[in-house]
Amino acid sequence: MSKCISFTAYRDWWYRYSFASYGLRSVLTDLGEGTVMHCWVPKNHRQTKPNLLLIHGFGANAMWQYGNLVRQFIQRFNIYVPDLLFFGRSFTTRPERTEAFQAECVMKVMESHGVKKLSLVGVSYGGFVGYNMAMKFPEALERLVLCCAGVCLEEKDMEEGLFAVSDLDEAARTLMPQTPEKLRDLMRLSFVKPIKGVPSYFLSDFIEVMCMDYVEEKRELLQMILTGRKLKNLPKITQPTLIVWGDQDQIFPVELAYRLERHLGENAKLELIKNAGHALNLEKPGEFAEHLKSFLIDSSSPSFASKDDNDDGDGDHGHLHS
Repeated sequence: MSKCISFTAYRDWWYRYSFASYGLRSVLTDLGEGTVMHCWVPKNHRQTKPNLLLIHGFGANAMWQYGNLVRQFIQRFNIYVPDLLFFGRSFTTRPERTEAFQAECVMKVMESHGVKKLSLVGVSYGGFVGYNMAMKFPEALERLVLCCAGVCLEEKDMEEGLFAVSDLDEAARTLMPQTPEKLRDLMRLSFVKPIKGVPSYFLSDFIEVMCMDYVEEKRELLQMILTGRKLKNLPKITQPTLIVWGDQDQIFPVELAYRLERHLGENAKLELIKNAGHALNLEKPGEFAEHLKSFLIDSSSPSFASKDDNDDGDGDHGHLHS
């Protein structure tokens, strides 16, 4: 295969075409002071529809992580899909690297489009940003879905061996792979059944298109979510929250799901997806979408106060689905 043909670039074009065909348009918003955010927004915002914000994690850009969900939910919601700072086409020259700053920037983009109320889905790092939005803008956030988002992690967890990586440098090399072998490592950690036998050419192509920009800035984002983090300092949010986790997650082990459920108490509901890893939105897209549909569309309860009415009082087991 000629190296002038990029499968990754073609796939990225296909996602752009698909998003446009779903009724979304690509918009760059200049927030000032050197900060520009890219977001997919509705071509025609309908006041009769609720708003749904989809925030991606590390890895490929937002289109790759949410293409399936956009297709399934576009008829029921005004959907907004931003690229976080240093991903896709979003960037800043400012020095801030916290998820709180990311949250502020995303909210400014929403406000620029007249969005005052919304529900939010955050995958992995996107869940850290979403949690901060729920903390900082409680009047705007109606419902929150946190997917494999280790917001309850503590800095000592790394030292005590909770994670598959031993330190920040190893985590950065894995989450921002620069070689085919490191990308294979990431695939093994992210999926229960990763695709095997992928030629190094395809992996190198993906790295060149998706993983070469803002490497140091992304490392700083990772450092900010870990350094000095303690559960006792994490405020409790009050919005109804659905926690979705793969029972075999090796990036953020399932212990963090139980920890988050305990931290949030009656406002949270945990759903475990069986035989799924960290990238469950890609590995089990159908089950993931069904949980979101049940929570965002079918559910009318303002909280989960009754979720344990019929159990034995042990809140650490969640609901396991195959």
